Amino acid sequence: MQSTRDTPFSSLGKRGLTALELALGGVALSLLGGLLPALLPGSLNWGLAILCYATTSAVVMTYWPYGPLGWANRVTLARAVLVALVAGALANEAFSVAMWTWLIVAVVSLMLDGIDGWVARRTCSYSPFGARFDMELDALLILLLSVGLMLSESLGGWVLLMGGMRYLFIAAGWGVAWLSAPLFDSLRRKAVCVWQVVALLLALTPLTDHLTASLLALSALITLTYSFSVDVWWLYKQRRR
Repeated sequence: MQSTRDTPFSSLGKRGLTALELALGGVALSLLGGLLPALLPGSLNWGLAILCYATTSAVVMTYWPYGPLGWANRVTLARAVLVALVAGALANEAFSVAMWTWLIVAVVSLMLDGIDGWVARRTCSYSPFGARFDMELDALLILLLSVGLMLSESLGGWVLLMGGMRYLFIAAGWGVAWLSAPLFDSLRRKAVCVWQVVALLLALTPLTDHLTASLLALSALITLTYSFSVDVWWLYKQRRR
């Protein structure tokens, strides 16, 4: 006899539970946006924030058909709400008026990045999906901070390389098969990711002058380029294996 967990009705019910948790995240976004009106002062800001969160929710619905998200993924979902606020504030450069609030939201998102891993270990809820969910939010946050730095400091489009390099790497993997092979776990890669976020946050603070912001951004770009070069070279050497 077929187990009920394998039936289409059961699968639909699990997706319904996932959708419910995502909807609660949307409610949290609405509440936070209302409490922080300086970040989302207009319809364009709200639209960008909702689009960011809706896209994240669509990806979760696609790759998580298992029902409740679990505590670790819920923490990551809270990060997704904060990242959506960061995204929404970029419209019409609203973030520049409330720079400190914008940076605090980004810092809280960064702090939650460490908490979700701790929760995953404590609750034995680690999953490849959770790790990828966390990593993609890191990449998105870095991209958004790069856009903010370009807009606020007028450093030029080169700062977008910090946020766009990962996406260029993924796109290159579509045409070059060996670039899409799995990578080994790396402390170096994690350290570079943390420095990217820290450097961007420091560069964005109103207390940082233009020259210092440029040097911070350049240091982050150099370390990121080095890290990607090491990974590409390793993948190249492994391509025939």
